[in-house]
Amino acid sequence: LRTVGLYVLGFASLFLIWHVASTLFVKSVLFPAPWKVVLKAIELAQDGTLWQETSASLGRIAAGFAGGSAIGIPLGLAIGSFPLVRRLLEPYTEFLRFIPATALITVAVIWFGIGEGSKIFLIVYTTVFIVTINTAAGVSAVAPNKIRAARSLGAGPGQIFLFVALPATVPYILTGMRLAMANSFVTIVAAELVAANNGLGRMIWDSRMYMLVDQIFVALVVLGLLGFTADRLFRWGIYAFAGRFSPVT
Repeated sequence: LRTVGLYVLGFASLFLIWHVASTLFVKSVLFPAPWKVVLKAIELAQDGTLWQETSASLGRIAAGFAGGSAIGIPLGLAIGSFPLVRRLLEPYTEFLRFIPATALITVAVIWFGIGEGSKIFLIVYTTVFIVTINTAAGVSAVAPNKIRAARSLGAGPGQIFLFVALPATVPYILTGMRLAMANSFVTIVAAELVAANNGLGRMIWDSRMYMLVDQIFVALVVLGLLGFTADRLFRWGIYAFAGRFSPVT
């Protein structure tokens, strides 16, 4: 309750600063007050527009994020566990991860069209390398003494992996997924700005064309709240795994 109360207080102070800035310092229709944005959000929620656009973006993020994590986790475990695999795959990861997903939007549209495939591909791309690198770092960070202790107790390679290396790597995996989730939000908005028929990014683009500034701010606030919620869930997951599934000592 104390944590939730502090979060509520933090959000209240944020909206208070926003209100003061919009009513005293920047009196312009281009910077609407919070209450105007809230009223617009209620209007969009009542006619179903807000839920439709939000669910479209969340569906794409969930599909691409799950796919990228499903590829990145085993890939990172292999890279961190086997030096030969690391040497073979490092050129791929170190080359491709420096090409931003936003630079591939045009290529994705050419390959997959403006449907769901292009957006999901971009989310997978932006997720997989972050998760892979963090997972590999987690495997490499396992203390050798813990592995030797497990071997001295008779543990085989499979048991060492399941009960020593993997539990120690889980916080790194969740941290990588947490970072990848933030990038997923950035990528999906950029992709929807360029090629999409719905979604929060498309909502921002259409609102810009008709100068619906309050509607733009609704989309921005929704993105911020969704990102905050996702980040808290991953942080709590990291603390839970770190506390309950500690490696063999």
